[in-house]
Amino acid sequence: MQLSKTFRIGALGLTHDHVWQNLRDLLGTSHGLLTAVADQNKPLLERAKKEFECATYKDFQTLLEREKLDAVYLFGDNALSADMTEAAAFRGLHIMVEKPMAADLIGADRMLAAARRNNVRLMVNWPFAWRPQLQHALTLARGGAIGRLWQVKYRAAHEGPLEHGCSPYFVTWLYDPELNGAGALMDYGCYGACLSSYLLGLPSRVSAVGGRLCKEDVLAEDNAVILMAYPRAVGIAEASWTQIGDLTAYQTVMYGTAGTILVEAGENGRLLLATKDDPAGSPVEVPALPTHLQNASANFLYCLEHGEEFAPLCDARTARDAQEVLEAALMAIDSGTDVSLPLRNA
Repeated sequence: MQLSKTFRIGALGLTHDHVWQNLRDLLGTSHGLLTAVADQNKPLLERAKKEFECATYKDFQTLLEREKLDAVYLFGDNALSADMTEAAAFRGLHIMVEKPMAADLIGADRMLAAARRNNVRLMVNWPFAWRPQLQHALTLARGGAIGRLWQVKYRAAHEGPLEHGCSPYFVTWLYDPELNGAGALMDYGCYGACLSSYLLGLPSRVSAVGGRLCKEDVLAEDNAVILMAYPRAVGIAEASWTQIGDLTAYQTVMYGTAGTILVEAGENGRLLLATKDDPAGSPVEVPALPTHLQNASANFLYCLEHGEEFAPLCDARTARDAQEVLEAALMAIDSGTDVSLPLRNA
């Protein structure tokens, strides 16, 4: 990755557990400098200072006022994303925010508007976007390798944030519908909503089912299924915080008129392609990724320097459409009926 500029980055919020790997990836680029972090939790500030030798602040506004930065990373709760984006964009800073982008559609629209108004870049990081198998599958699907797409499906599932090993700081707001935006639907349904929005666009109708099926101590839904209806296609997003074992979790399936693509879970998961001539499916060789497509930090800095578009799934407009799908899904669960898109308040 050829970069001439060193980017000074501030991290606003540390309660999202994904922050630590992203900060390590940032330093691994050799062109990213973590200048400062802000969070209300003293143990998280102490960890950041020890691991990254950066300045620490108890609130993000003070950090923005005192530090000279080029961009910020947002890793607080979903409800904070819009306020943080507006504050950073006002100061001319580029922004990378962890998925799903915001807690609701109003927040997502505020973020897009702030970025446009202040002429800054806004990237939404989706952890599965950096899997070589998925990147190549998207290239094949968009290139017509399986004909016209008529169904896209993704299932995100584990036993639950607490059981999965998430920190208390992360679990606290994931289980809070106000700070998260919902429960499993927002945390894990967002992946399938993003994937379908990227491959198929904004659906015409959304239906969904979800509820607290197993976790009596959680206020939000622990399972949800979102169905996205298109004129000639269907998108399915499954989310679970109660699945025992790894079977079927994190698999991506794309169905087309000329074939089927399956992306298996895990770093070593295979990319399989089935056609009429090969109905059982065969592994597809996955090319190595260039450095700037290997993780969020590498892609963010590279695209800022070269003026290129962010990795396909990380475009803020796609994330905003996914946010509209999530909002419609919550409305559908509440009303028990399909919800037409675009939403009237969108």
